Amino acid sequence: MLRVLAVDDEKPLLEELLYLLRSDPRVLSAEGASDATEALRRITRALETGPDGPDGIDVVFLDIHMAGLTGLDIARLLAGFAQPPLIVFVTAHEGFAVQAFDLKAVDYVLKPVRPERLAEAVRRACAQLGRAAALPPEPTEPAGPVVPVQRRPTPEVTVADRTADQIAVELGGVTRFVAIADIAYVEAQGDYARLHTDDGSHLVRIPLSTLEERWAARGFVRIHRRHLVALGRIDELRLDAGTTSVRVGSAELQVSRRHARQLRDLLMRQATG
Repeated sequence: MLRVLAVDDEKPLLEELLYLLRSDPRVLSAEGASDATEALRRITRALETGPDGPDGIDVVFLDIHMAGLTGLDIARLLAGFAQPPLIVFVTAHEGFAVQAFDLKAVDYVLKPVRPERLAEAVRRACAQLGRAAALPPEPTEPAGPVVPVQRRPTPEVTVADRTADQIAVELGGVTRFVAIADIAYVEAQGDYARLHTDDGSHLVRIPLSTLEERWAARGFVRIHRRHLVALGRIDELRLDAGTTSVRVGSAELQVSRRHARQLRDLLMRQATG
């Protein structure tokens, strides 16, 4: 199991990287640093306590272009230590690969980061550290309580409506289209939004408020300042000690007080309609 530090001075991209790393069962912990100074402070503490210490870091996933010291500068500094953590560069620029591998980098991952490409970088780090790189079996989700919500079947999409019923996402420089009907809920991440489907998630540079306005007629409702949910994908409504939440697949999402009454009314109309 790897202990990871991810370093990137663009917060949404750092959050995306941490999200993907934490989703990998081979990663024990993944912490973030938003600049070179913070990264060096954490790495120095890890080196002082030793590889088996509480602050140990096995791998640093490192952006190259940052304010102040670059990722290459950090890697050169680490090369002077006896047992530095491994380095994986994560960058939007192809031109530094030779320098990166001269610095004994384990891998060189291009942005936007594809989950399968990042998984390969994790595998290589595990292999270099002599640790098992196989994915362990996924844990089963415990069954939850409560009020089952009747779900409406997703309407079929005609060929004529194809473009309007999809949203474009970028993956590794390739544009693909995700059907809006496949999206269960959307999570705000600054000026970005993360689209959650049954098969994974996608980050798009669209504010949640914009998607709320565009998709209101498609059955998406705001339940919290951070979440927009497809009404037909809600499986359970939970009421506990004055708080409201919903279960959407395996995710449990909080409902803010200002949205709770409207959501209950909409679910009631859906159940009786």
